[in-house]
Amino acid sequence: MSSSSEPMAVDPAPAAPAEAPAEAPVAMETEEEDCSDLAALLDSVDEAKTAAGKIPILTSVLNEPSNRYGPTATALKERAVYALARAYCEDNKHDEVVTLLTGETCAPFFNNITKAKTAKVVRAVLDAVCALAPEQLDMQAQICRNIISWCQAEKRTFLRQRVEAKLASVLFQQDKYGESLTLVDDLLAELKKLDDKQLLVEVHLVESKVHHALRGMAKSKAALTASRTNANAIYVAPALQSQIDLMSGVLHCEEGDYDTAHSYFLEAFEQLDQLDDREKAVPCLKYMMLCKILDGLSKALGISASTAGATGIRSDRAEADISGMISGKRGVKYAGTDVEAMSAIATAASKRSLKEYEAVLAKYPRELQDDLLIKHHLGTLQEQLLESNLIRIIEPYSRVEIEHVAGLIEMPLPVVERKLSQMILDGKFHGILDQGKGQLIVYEDADTDQAMEKGLKVIENMDKVVTSLFGRSQNLRSMMV
Repeated sequence: MSSSSEPMAVDPAPAAPAEAPAEAPVAMETEEEDCSDLAALLDSVDEAKTAAGKIPILTSVLNEPSNRYGPTATALKERAVYALARAYCEDNKHDEVVTLLTGETCAPFFNNITKAKTAKVVRAVLDAVCALAPEQLDMQAQICRNIISWCQAEKRTFLRQRVEAKLASVLFQQDKYGESLTLVDDLLAELKKLDDKQLLVEVHLVESKVHHALRGMAKSKAALTASRTNANAIYVAPALQSQIDLMSGVLHCEEGDYDTAHSYFLEAFEQLDQLDDREKAVPCLKYMMLCKILDGLSKALGISASTAGATGIRSDRAEADISGMISGKRGVKYAGTDVEAMSAIATAASKRSLKEYEAVLAKYPRELQDDLLIKHHLGTLQEQLLESNLIRIIEPYSRVEIEHVAGLIEMPLPVVERKLSQMILDGKFHGILDQGKGQLIVYEDADTDQAMEKGLKVIENMDKVVTSLFGRSQNLRSMMV
């Protein structure tokens, strides 16, 4: 009896735990069913006509009194956070956007989800805000600083590093190069210890852009090389790879290697075209057109300059022809004032018309002056056109009045006089400025005296021999003594 009663005493013990798990799914199902009111609130947001009407509804979803944070409720509240950020941006309530993630609105939500989910939501909201309000750089910087302070208080190192990388990029866009570079240097010291290659690629790319803006080409190239080295070890998203190729093209363009720069710009443009990112693809197309213009003009001027004193006389319009780049589907898809401005610049460069070139600059100031690379190289192009036109005008003369040259080129007399003196000092042609008479005297290029050059080399070699013999004689005297 005792042996038969023992199993009866033991049987109820496992039976109780067996029933407990059976109740858990019921509770979860009940919790999921209770989220229907949250789903209904989110659906009602679409019915609101204005962003101001959406904000109270979305805030009520996040601050609902039941404090539900199951899988379904968490997903709904995550959607509410994204929608609330968009609503604030649409309503131009930038102060509310700044305190959205670190204020009381999202605090209960972040306290009840995992750190990985929190990092995902914060980064997604930050990217969405930067995309919706790209001109509000002060607001973006303040959001980043608030998140960084919150991450330091919560000891969330990885999220802080990513937001600091974003802040460095925003500071670069604000032209605060010193602050951006200081932040990048401190961040790189941390990332190299952790060997976070994905973030190293992004931070080195920002560092390269900052050094380029400061005209430190050697440091910019070194930073870009470091970014490429880390990128080769991991998978890089097409959007980031296009930015690396774009920066490579910029540096090659600065070095005057326009063919290689064009190939890099083409790679970046094709990737962005596949991503259907028109905003970033249009600058790449403009850079491609710029490379064609600069390469064509440099080749044409190089051909003319090979004949002494004849720079800019020969015109090769085919070199600056960019009609093939903006024809077909590409021309239809990216047609606009940006492409029109670069086409007008190409036409003026082909005609070697400085007056037409300046008219294009005055007609399209935003398209041609806002971009740092285009502004810099168009300034160089203007100088080349000015020199080309001046040499073409003075080429038939041995003595000409400077005022007459200024009248032909239709530019102020002081500008022409200053440019002529600079060209003489640079060795573009041989001559002097007689400022007393207001004349330019041009000398013919005299052939160098080969006999004199060889004689000077003989004297130089004899000097080396005599110096060597004198040194040996001094050594012999010291040994004899």
